Amino acid sequence: MNELIKFSTEGSVGKITLNKPATLNSFNREMAKQMQSALDVCASDKNIRAVYITGEGRAFCSGQDLSEAISPGANIAEIVRETYNPIIRKIRNIEKPVVCAVNGPAVGAGASIALACDVVIAASSASFTQAFSKIGLIPDSGGTFFLPRLIGFGKASALMMLGDKISAADAEKMGMIYKVIDEAKFLEESFAIAKTLSEMPTKGIGLTKRLLNQSMINTLEVQLEAEGIVQANAANTYDFSEGVKAFLEKRKPVFKGE
Repeated sequence: MNELIKFSTEGSVGKITLNKPATLNSFNREMAKQMQSALDVCASDKNIRAVYITGEGRAFCSGQDLSEAISPGANIAEIVRETYNPIIRKIRNIEKPVVCAVNGPAVGAGASIALACDVVIAASSASFTQAFSKIGLIPDSGGTFFLPRLIGFGKASALMMLGDKISAADAEKMGMIYKVIDEAKFLEESFAIAKTLSEMPTKGIGLTKRLLNQSMINTLEVQLEAEGIVQANAANTYDFSEGVKAFLEKRKPVFKGE
Protein backbone atom coordinates (compact mmCIF):
# COMPACT_ATOMS: atom_id res chain seq x y z
CA MET A 1 0.00 0.00 0.00
CA ASN A 2 1.26 3.48 -0.85
CA GLU A 3 1.96 5.50 2.28
CA LEU A 4 -0.22 8.48 1.44
CA ILE A 5 -0.25 9.43 5.11
CA LYS A 6 2.95 9.18 7.11
CA PHE A 7 2.29 8.52 10.77
CA SER A 8 4.77 8.43 13.63
CA THR A 9 5.02 9.28 17.29
CA GLU A 10 7.63 11.62 18.72
CA GLY A 11 7.46 11.58 22.48
CA SER A 12 3.78 11.97 23.30
CA VAL A 13 2.91 13.66 19.98
CA GLY A 14 1.22 11.77 17.17
CA LYS A 15 2.56 13.19 13.91
CA ILE A 16 0.41 12.94 10.75
CA THR A 17 1.96 14.05 7.46
CA LEU A 18 -0.03 14.29 4.23
CA ASN A 19 2.26 12.50 1.80
CA LYS A 20 1.17 13.00 -1.80
CA PRO A 21 3.50 15.85 -2.75
CA ALA A 22 3.41 15.22 -6.50
CA THR A 23 -0.22 16.43 -6.49
CA LEU A 24 0.27 18.97 -3.67
CA ASN A 25 -1.18 16.48 -1.18
CA SER A 26 -4.59 16.37 -2.84
CA PHE A 27 -6.95 13.88 -1.23
CA ASN A 28 -8.33 10.72 -2.75
CA ARG A 29 -10.33 8.02 -0.97
CA GLU A 30 -7.34 5.90 -0.02
CA MET A 31 -5.49 8.87 1.45
CA ALA A 32 -8.60 9.78 3.44
CA LYS A 33 -8.91 6.25 4.83
CA GLN A 34 -5.28 6.32 5.92
CA MET A 35 -5.75 9.69 7.64
CA GLN A 36 -8.89 8.48 9.39
CA SER A 37 -6.96 5.46 10.66
CA ALA A 38 -4.12 7.67 11.92
CA LEU A 39 -6.58 9.90 13.77
CA ASP A 40 -8.19 6.80 15.32
CA VAL A 41 -4.80 5.72 16.66
CA CYS A 42 -4.23 9.19 18.11
CA ALA A 43 -7.61 9.06 19.82
CA SER A 44 -7.20 5.58 21.31
CA ASP A 45 -3.52 5.59 22.33
CA LYS A 46 -3.30 7.08 25.83
CA ASN A 47 0.42 7.73 25.31
CA ILE A 48 -0.42 10.22 22.55
CA ARG A 49 -1.40 13.50 24.20
CA ALA A 50 -1.29 15.88 21.23
CA VAL A 51 -1.66 15.55 17.45
CA TYR A 52 0.45 17.39 14.85
CA ILE A 53 -0.75 17.55 11.23
CA THR A 54 1.35 18.92 8.37
CA GLY A 55 2.10 18.33 4.68
CA GLU A 56 5.04 16.88 2.76
CA GLY A 57 6.69 19.05 0.13
CA ARG A 58 5.76 22.59 -0.84
CA ALA A 59 2.02 22.47 -0.09
CA PHE A 60 -0.13 21.60 2.87
CA CYS A 61 -3.09 20.32 0.84
CA SER A 62 -4.68 21.33 -2.46
CA GLY A 63 -8.03 19.74 -1.58
CA GLN A 64 -9.78 17.04 -3.54
CA ASP A 65 -7.99 15.11 -6.28
CA LEU A 66 -10.25 16.27 -9.10
CA SER A 67 -9.30 13.36 -11.35
CA GLU A 68 -11.07 11.10 -8.87
CA ALA A 69 -14.04 13.45 -8.54
CA ILE A 70 -14.78 13.43 -12.28
CA SER A 71 -13.99 9.77 -12.92
CA PRO A 72 -16.81 7.59 -14.36
CA GLY A 73 -19.33 6.70 -11.68
CA ALA A 74 -17.96 9.21 -9.17
CA ASN A 75 -20.51 10.56 -6.70
CA ILE A 76 -19.27 13.80 -5.19
CA ALA A 77 -21.79 13.74 -2.33
CA GLU A 78 -20.55 10.27 -1.43
CA ILE A 79 -16.93 11.46 -1.63
CA VAL A 80 -17.68 14.28 0.82
CA ARG A 81 -19.53 11.99 3.23
CA GLU A 82 -16.90 9.23 3.18
CA THR A 83 -13.70 11.21 2.69
CA TYR A 84 -13.90 14.57 4.46
CA ASN A 85 -16.76 14.48 6.94
CA PRO A 86 -15.23 11.64 9.00
CA ILE A 87 -11.88 13.49 9.12
CA ILE A 88 -13.51 16.68 10.40
CA ARG A 89 -15.55 14.78 12.99
CA LYS A 90 -12.48 12.91 14.24
CA ILE A 91 -10.43 16.12 14.54
CA ARG A 92 -13.18 17.82 16.54
CA ASN A 93 -14.17 14.82 18.67
CA ILE A 94 -10.70 13.69 19.74
CA GLU A 95 -10.31 15.10 23.25
CA LYS A 96 -6.69 16.02 22.74
CA PRO A 97 -5.21 19.16 21.18
CA VAL A 98 -4.76 19.01 17.40
CA VAL A 99 -2.12 21.34 15.96
CA CYS A 100 -2.13 22.02 12.23
CA ALA A 101 1.18 23.21 10.80
CA VAL A 102 0.30 24.68 7.40
CA ASN A 103 3.59 24.49 5.53
CA GLY A 104 2.32 25.81 2.18
CA PRO A 105 -0.87 26.46 0.22
CA ALA A 106 -4.07 25.17 1.86
CA VAL A 107 -6.75 25.11 -0.81
CA GLY A 108 -10.40 24.04 -0.80
CA ALA A 109 -10.95 21.11 1.54
CA GLY A 110 -7.30 21.44 2.57
CA ALA A 111 -8.08 24.85 4.04
CA SER A 112 -11.22 23.49 5.71
CA ILE A 113 -9.30 20.64 7.36
CA ALA A 114 -6.69 23.07 8.66
CA LEU A 115 -9.29 25.45 10.11
CA ALA A 116 -11.08 22.60 11.91
CA CYS A 117 -7.98 22.03 14.07
CA ASP A 118 -7.47 23.52 17.52
CA VAL A 119 -4.27 25.47 16.92
CA VAL A 120 -3.40 26.51 13.36
CA ILE A 121 0.12 27.71 12.63
CA ALA A 122 1.30 28.75 9.18
CA ALA A 123 4.67 29.19 7.55
CA SER A 124 5.24 32.70 6.25
CA SER A 125 4.96 31.40 2.66
CA ALA A 126 1.65 29.58 3.27
CA SER A 127 -1.69 30.72 1.94
CA PHE A 128 -5.40 29.90 2.25
CA THR A 129 -7.84 29.78 -0.64
CA GLN A 130 -11.55 29.00 -0.66
CA ALA A 131 -11.27 27.73 -4.22
CA PHE A 132 -14.67 26.03 -4.50
CA SER A 133 -16.44 28.89 -6.28
CA LYS A 134 -13.87 28.80 -9.08
CA ILE A 135 -15.21 25.40 -10.20
CA GLY A 136 -18.86 25.88 -9.29
CA LEU A 137 -18.84 24.04 -5.95
CA ILE A 138 -19.57 25.02 -2.35
CA PRO A 139 -17.15 25.01 0.60
CA ASP A 140 -17.43 21.60 2.24
CA SER A 141 -15.55 19.79 5.03
CA GLY A 142 -17.08 22.14 7.59
CA GLY A 143 -15.91 25.25 5.75
CA THR A 144 -19.26 27.01 5.96
CA PHE A 145 -19.38 26.19 9.68
CA PHE A 146 -15.90 27.14 10.90
CA LEU A 147 -14.80 30.06 8.73
CA PRO A 148 -17.69 32.44 9.61
CA ARG A 149 -17.11 31.69 13.28
CA LEU A 150 -13.40 32.47 12.95
CA ILE A 151 -13.47 35.67 10.90
CA GLY A 152 -17.12 36.80 10.80
CA PHE A 153 -19.95 36.30 8.34
CA GLY A 154 -19.08 39.16 5.98
CA LYS A 155 -15.44 38.28 5.42
CA ALA A 156 -16.21 34.57 5.18
CA SER A 157 -18.90 35.03 2.54
CA ALA A 158 -16.63 37.31 0.50
CA LEU A 159 -13.71 34.88 0.61
CA MET A 160 -15.94 31.94 -0.28
CA MET A 161 -17.63 33.70 -3.18
CA LEU A 162 -14.58 35.48 -4.61
CA GLY A 163 -12.10 32.68 -3.97
CA ASP A 164 -9.35 35.11 -3.01
CA LYS A 165 -5.94 33.78 -2.04
CA ILE A 166 -5.13 34.91 1.50
CA SER A 167 -1.54 35.13 2.70
CA ALA A 168 -0.54 33.65 6.03
CA ALA A 169 0.07 37.16 7.40
CA ASP A 170 -3.42 38.31 6.40
CA ALA A 171 -4.96 35.11 7.78
CA GLU A 172 -3.34 35.85 11.13
CA LYS A 173 -4.53 39.48 11.08
CA MET A 174 -8.16 38.51 10.47
CA GLY A 175 -8.11 35.84 13.19
CA MET A 176 -8.29 32.86 10.84
CA ILE A 177 -5.16 31.28 12.34
CA TYR A 178 -3.17 31.50 15.56
CA LYS A 179 0.33 32.39 14.41
CA VAL A 180 2.73 32.80 11.46
CA ILE A 181 6.30 31.50 11.78
CA ASP A 182 9.23 32.29 9.49
CA GLU A 183 10.05 29.55 7.03
CA ALA A 184 13.49 28.79 8.45
CA LYS A 185 12.11 28.09 11.93
CA PHE A 186 8.72 26.70 10.96
CA LEU A 187 9.15 22.96 11.48
CA GLU A 188 11.02 23.32 14.74
CA GLU A 189 8.78 25.97 16.30
CA SER A 190 5.45 24.57 15.12
CA PHE A 191 6.33 21.13 16.47
CA ALA A 192 7.47 22.71 19.73
CA ILE A 193 3.92 23.99 20.21
CA ALA A 194 2.54 20.47 19.82
CA LYS A 195 5.20 19.15 22.21
CA THR A 196 4.29 21.78 24.80
CA LEU A 197 0.62 20.86 24.56
CA SER A 198 1.48 17.16 24.89
CA GLU A 199 3.05 17.88 28.28
CA MET A 200 0.07 19.82 29.61
CA PRO A 201 -3.03 18.46 31.43
CA THR A 202 -4.53 16.46 28.56
CA LYS A 203 -7.84 15.72 30.26
CA GLY A 204 -8.44 19.37 31.04
CA ILE A 205 -7.54 20.42 27.51
CA GLY A 206 -9.83 17.73 26.12
CA LEU A 207 -12.69 18.92 28.31
CA THR A 208 -12.04 22.50 27.18
CA LYS A 209 -12.30 21.30 23.58
CA ARG A 210 -15.59 19.54 24.40
CA LEU A 211 -17.01 22.79 25.75
CA LEU A 212 -15.77 24.78 22.76
CA ASN A 213 -17.56 22.35 20.46
CA GLN A 214 -20.77 22.76 22.47
CA SER A 215 -20.44 26.56 22.50
CA MET A 216 -20.97 26.59 18.75
CA ILE A 217 -24.68 25.85 19.29
CA ASN A 218 -25.44 26.44 23.01
CA THR A 219 -27.12 29.45 24.56
CA LEU A 220 -25.22 31.25 27.33
CA GLU A 221 -27.35 29.65 30.05
CA VAL A 222 -26.84 26.15 28.66
CA GLN A 223 -23.11 26.79 28.31
CA LEU A 224 -22.79 28.08 31.88
CA GLU A 225 -24.47 24.93 33.18
CA ALA A 226 -22.22 22.74 31.01
CA GLU A 227 -19.11 24.52 32.34
CA GLY A 228 -20.11 23.74 35.91
CA ILE A 229 -20.58 20.05 35.16
CA VAL A 230 -17.38 19.70 33.15
CA GLN A 231 -15.34 21.71 35.67
CA ALA A 232 -16.26 19.11 38.29
CA ASN A 233 -14.89 16.42 35.96
CA ALA A 234 -11.66 18.38 35.51
CA ALA A 235 -11.30 18.79 39.28
CA ASN A 236 -11.31 15.01 39.67
CA THR A 237 -8.24 14.47 37.48
CA TYR A 238 -4.74 13.60 38.62
CA ASP A 239 -3.38 16.61 36.72
CA PHE A 240 -5.55 19.05 38.68
CA SER A 241 -4.24 17.63 41.96
CA GLU A 242 -0.68 17.76 40.65
CA GLY A 243 -1.11 21.32 39.37
CA VAL A 244 -2.39 22.59 42.71
CA LYS A 245 0.26 20.70 44.66
CA ALA A 246 3.04 22.04 42.42
CA PHE A 247 1.70 25.58 42.77
CA LEU A 248 1.70 25.36 46.57
CA GLU A 249 5.16 23.78 46.58
CA LYS A 250 6.45 26.41 44.14
CA ARG A 251 7.73 23.87 41.61
CA LYS A 252 7.05 22.94 38.01
CA PRO A 253 4.17 20.44 37.72
CA VAL A 254 4.68 17.05 36.10
CA PHE A 255 1.44 16.24 34.34
CA LYS A 256 0.50 12.73 33.22
CA GLY A 257 -2.50 13.49 31.06
CA GLU A 258 -4.74 11.71 33.55
